[in-house]
Amino acid sequence: MPSTMQRVAVNLKRIRTARGLSQQALAAKVRTTRVYVAMIEGAIRAPSLDMLDRLAKALKVTVGELVE
Repeated sequence: MPSTMQRVAVNLKRIRTARGLSQQALAAKVRTTRVYVAMIEGAIRAPSLDMLDRLAKALKVTVGELVE
């Protein structure tokens, strides 16, 4: 069973690409760096709850959809 961090990584990348956003474009929307978005998508860094909320809002999904 994948960890929560791995599920967030997979879901974030899937939803971001479905929305046609680059890592850089998403990073700009949530006021962070492309490297940080890449680290989340690579399951290297776990986003804070605040960042999960900002990512969800930018992608127009719920936080639950990112972590499920």
